[in-house]
Amino acid sequence: MELLEFYRHFISSDSKTRNEMLGELKSLEIKKPFNWVSEIFEKLFAESSKDAIIYMNESTGTERKISYREFYENYNRFINFLRQMDIKKGSNIYIMAGAVPEQWIIMMGALKAGFVVIPTAPNLTEYELKFRFSQDPPDVIISDVANTGKLEHSLSTKPLKIVIGEKSGWIQFNEINKMLSDAYPADLYEDDLFIKYFTSGTTGMPKAVKHSSILYPLGQLSTLAAIGIMPDYIHNNLSSPGWAKFAWSSFFAPLCAGATVLSIDYAGRLNSARYLELIGKYSVNSFCAPPTAWRQFLSYKNENNNLANLKETVSAGEPLNGEVINKWKERYGTTIRDFYGQSESTAMVANLPGMKIIPGSMGKPLNSYKIALVDDEMNQINIPFTIGNIAVDNYKGTYGLFLGYSDPEKNSTVFVNRYYLTGDKAYFDDGGYFYFVSRTDDVIKTSDYRVGPFEVESAIIKNEAVMESAVIGVPDPMKYERIKAFVVLNDGYEKNEETARSIYNTVKTLLPYYKHPRIIEFTNELPKTISGKIKRKELKTIEIEKAGNKSSGEYVYHF
Repeated sequence: MELLEFYRHFISSDSKTRNEMLGELKSLEIKKPFNWVSEIFEKLFAESSKDAIIYMNESTGTERKISYREFYENYNRFINFLRQMDIKKGSNIYIMAGAVPEQWIIMMGALKAGFVVIPTAPNLTEYELKFRFSQDPPDVIISDVANTGKLEHSLSTKPLKIVIGEKSGWIQFNEINKMLSDAYPADLYEDDLFIKYFTSGTTGMPKAVKHSSILYPLGQLSTLAAIGIMPDYIHNNLSSPGWAKFAWSSFFAPLCAGATVLSIDYAGRLNSARYLELIGKYSVNSFCAPPTAWRQFLSYKNENNNLANLKETVSAGEPLNGEVINKWKERYGTTIRDFYGQSESTAMVANLPGMKIIPGSMGKPLNSYKIALVDDEMNQINIPFTIGNIAVDNYKGTYGLFLGYSDPEKNSTVFVNRYYLTGDKAYFDDGGYFYFVSRTDDVIKTSDYRVGPFEVESAIIKNEAVMESAVIGVPDPMKYERIKAFVVLNDGYEKNEETARSIYNTVKTLLPYYKHPRIIEFTNELPKTISGKIKRKELKTIEIEKAGNKSSGEYVYHF
């Protein structure tokens, strides 16, 4: 079957057929060079007058609608504008803005032209930006007005600066409207990059995750299957730009299906009542949100929202407990389905539409990934209820899987023999359902964010009172984990609330709110290996045993 025909058949098929077709992806012959935008997306959808994007600014009430045809014209104008400014294939483009339509225009244009997108969450600090810019210097930065100052302060080079709005010294994004609405596609190969994410690890600073211009967009068919979006759906994903889930569920999944994506752009804390009101108002059919948000929605007491058009509700990021699933179904009639993937992949394991749902399970492996569990000696585990490391077997050429990290040393630890090791532990039951257990590398999962202990420790030690620290996640019923820091002080500093608050304020100036330690405990020493490495697992084991005991020692302070 030709790839274009494969796509047509896939997007109109039921869930079972889609999963069967995912197993055929690797066997399809794709002639190189290959450009997904020009050879698939445009041939299927470019002439459509249907809405591709509906934008709603939650605070102002501003609404914008962009048809597929208008979308096509706009991202081509964007390509032509950058090419006129001598931006070439392989150039790095940083984006820092809210969930505005320009996000979609930039990403699709970059994919067609061979530019490399580096999504940048608006809540990143100057400290974090400087590190990213030092690793991957920007050729272009695109920002909303609110973030231009932070970006300028973080720059040590002189990239092309484009603003969505008006800002002195910056080129206005709407200058693209002067360009022609047709642009030629770049010749792309598997080694050509489309997108890089910076992701957290236990040791060292964040690493860049590198995704292919060919493997990533084709691999997102697994995400489309996991969510269950159909071509006539209106889809919403509650995720901020700058994270992989935005590319998964706000960009690729709905646009792969030719559906309409609803972007609800909100600032500050999530207003559950208003968000659900808009989900009902716009007759949303498929809705993706993290577990933290599902719990927050259910804490909202008004049950009169009309969500009658909602057909598919999905959750990803951390395990969702059965109580939340049951309460949501009782109130709104749909079952929240868990699924699993990473910044390094697309959806890998899912509870597909129509499957029997077992609360606590993330579902079964999707056919585009050969998922296995292996022990620490790389032996496959075939016995149910045995905890092992989640791995992708025969990983080379897997559609959706990343090409590797920016750090060769890190690559050597995750690509072992024929396996890609995800860094997560799980087990499966005798029905083939998988259950997430934990991260193997101690990355903290808090409110749907992954936080590397080293990042927080590096910020803590910038306080003059601190000699060393160790950061772990401790159980929390709402956030899954809270960040706790164990701190050893330098001589001359007292273990008191004033010192703890000083340390907290230091971190607050360097890192976004979700990376702040909510508990600080002073200790005289940290458990370490013979070689001097901090034994975070030992600290975490102690904390899990004490779960529910809010005050775990004499020198413990909560924020």
